[in-house]
Amino acid sequence: MSNFEKKEQNLNQLIDKLNSLSLSYSQPTYELEKIRTEKNELANQKVEIEKKNEELMREHKYLKEKIKKLQLEVRKKSELEDKFNQDIEELSQETESLVNEIEKWQM
Repeated sequence: MSNFEKKEQNLNQLIDKLNSLSLSYSQPTYELEKIRTEKNELANQKVEIEKKNEELMREHKYLKEKIKKLQLEVRKKSELEDKFNQDIEELSQETESLVNEIEKWQM
C-alpha cells in the first residue's frame, strides 16, 4: 500500500470517527464546533490531495508518452546514422577499388 493510500485510509477513518460522534456526550458546544471545523478541514484537504493526485497522474501519463516518442525518435535517428555510416563505408570501398583499378591501368 502506498504512502498516499495509507494517508487516505487514515483520513477516511478519522472522518468516519468524527461523523460517528454523538451529541449525547457531555461536551461543550465549542468543542463540537471545533470538531466539525476540523472534520470539514480534513475533508477539504482530502479533496485537494485527490485533485493534486489526479493532476500528477495526468502529468505522469503525458511525460511517459513524451518519453516514448523521444525514444522512438532517437531510435530512428540511430538507424539513419547506421545507414549513413554503411553508405559511407560502401563508398569508401568502392573508391578504393576504383583507385586500384586506375593504378592497374597506369602500369
